[in-house]
Amino acid sequence: MKKLFALLMLSSVLSLGNSTDLFAQGAAGTDTTTIVDDTATSVQDVTTTPPADVDPAADEAGFEDAPEVGFHQQVKNYFISGGWEFMGIVLLCLIIGLAVAIERIITLNMATTNTKKLLARVEDALSTGGIEAAKEVTRNNSSPIASIFTQGLMRSSEGIDMVEKSIISYGSVEMGRLEKGLVWISLFISLAPMLGFMGTVLGMIEAFDNIERQGDISPVVVANGIKIALLTTVAGLIAAVILQLFYNYCISKIDSIVNKMEDASIALVDLLVKHQLTTRR
Repeated sequence: MKKLFALLMLSSVLSLGNSTDLFAQGAAGTDTTTIVDDTATSVQDVTTTPPADVDPAADEAGFEDAPEVGFHQQVKNYFISGGWEFMGIVLLCLIIGLAVAIERIITLNMATTNTKKLLARVEDALSTGGIEAAKEVTRNNSSPIASIFTQGLMRSSEGIDMVEKSIISYGSVEMGRLEKGLVWISLFISLAPMLGFMGTVLGMIEAFDNIERQGDISPVVVANGIKIALLTTVAGLIAAVILQLFYNYCISKIDSIVNKMEDASIALVDLLVKHQLTTRR
């Protein structure tokens, strides 16, 4: 009954279209047979031609192009899919580790000084004003090297041996200050992938639980657990890689400052020996 009703509706539409075209062409003095052929051709074109806004290739494939997802939205979706319990902890490790690393980088850059210029100023002060003038120069400089110079100059009256011992002892103190906070960055570098691997294990356990409940090993059953496992692992590794880069930069910066401290300490001892020999003469 429904098919008969549809055929009747289609016949009525075609008849109405043919009558309208015949009436218009008859008023213009054209041939009726030509109009009927044109009408039939138009109906055939409408039937066979797909809509303009639909891609024929996509229609043949059975689907349309999915809307593009932005990078931030995709990262957000991955974060939610991975589970907020472990993904949140991994993100917290990354944030705290970056905060400590940035603080260390700023501190180390401020601790860097021009050693040659400082030594030249100390030498000029020793030659013009003696030990006290040299102390004023080093106290006005906040770098670790200047602090070591101050400690060495304070022990200059006790002999060169005491100056060397003071420089070595206080150099260890300054080195400890430079390395302050690096242990936390190292902790987060180790902790982030460990949390990711823990999420991986729990995701695999969830996948096997789903297999046990469903009694089936189809991909649909285990896909969610495996996805969580992979996302937590990737998040932990990304956090560890980022923090490792900052950690290595801090270590290289500390090594550079320590090398300058050692060279400058030797140069200071030479200056003090030269100053003592000059004052004796």
